[in-house]
Amino acid sequence: MEFFRIKKDIPFMKYALVLNAISFITFALAVFFLLTRGLHLSVEFTGGTVMEVAYTQTADIGKVRETVSRLGYQDVIVQNFGTSRDVMIRLPVQKGVTSAQQSEQVLAALKGQDAEVTLRRTEFVGPQVGDELVHGGLMALGMVVLGIVIYLAFRFEWKFGVAAIIANLHDVVIILGFFAFFQWEFSLSVLAGVLAVLGYSVNESVVIFDRIREAFRKFRKLSTREVIDHAITSTMSRTIITHASTEAMVLSMFFFGGPSLHYFALALTIGILFGIYSSVFVAAAIAMWLGVKREDLVKSQRKEGDPNDPNAGAVV
Repeated sequence: MEFFRIKKDIPFMKYALVLNAISFITFALAVFFLLTRGLHLSVEFTGGTVMEVAYTQTADIGKVRETVSRLGYQDVIVQNFGTSRDVMIRLPVQKGVTSAQQSEQVLAALKGQDAEVTLRRTEFVGPQVGDELVHGGLMALGMVVLGIVIYLAFRFEWKFGVAAIIANLHDVVIILGFFAFFQWEFSLSVLAGVLAVLGYSVNESVVIFDRIREAFRKFRKLSTREVIDHAITSTMSRTIITHASTEAMVLSMFFFGGPSLHYFALALTIGILFGIYSSVFVAAAIAMWLGVKREDLVKSQRKEGDPNDPNAGAVV
């Protein structure tokens, strides 16, 4: 489906060097902030106290979060689990305060709002669990990256695989750079958003790469740069429709999903915007600079057979 069709190819690759220079500067700044400021890790990574409380009626998550925040907890995570009456509260570690003291203090504050609230469970999540989560997250990221490279190398050509993974890692590092610069909380939901961006971004790259392969077969007199420009231009309508509809859903989570989905939606928003940019200006440009050509994607093979076959002798 196309809402509009661009008849003249846009010379994207004409500005590839300048745009990739800007991209490299943004990437370098993201790495700098990651190294100097680091990520503001949530309780799930650093350890802390986990409480489960139960209400007799539907719990007001906003009021619970406000009550706990008044106690001086800035990085508290409050969310429903199981039913709307059950609430899970994750508290960060405080120096000089035990897990039992934290839970007693919070429960007392909650009972001041609702005397019928009861404590179901409380436990301390140690930093060792956080280390395991970090290790598991990095392993998941590495497996996704490896899978993308292998998939693209088999489906297209190794140059496309290298270009796509550079572009995708570019997106991931920039997302992490934003979280490091603004010191936004990095939780498991944000990690899930980062992994989702990897798959989302590579999908856009695959569409463009597939159109490049088709253009190489269809337009034999065009140069590599012209083929890439045509491929990107021909996917513009699809790109706008797909990303606009996806971003509309993500923004609805951002504005109406509450604090539990806030940073997840924020990570997806940054990833979608930079995913479009990297697929067009980073992945395609790197593939061009690596020397991708018609012979890499279109194998010359002369068919022999029925002389009445219109495809006999054609180069495919």
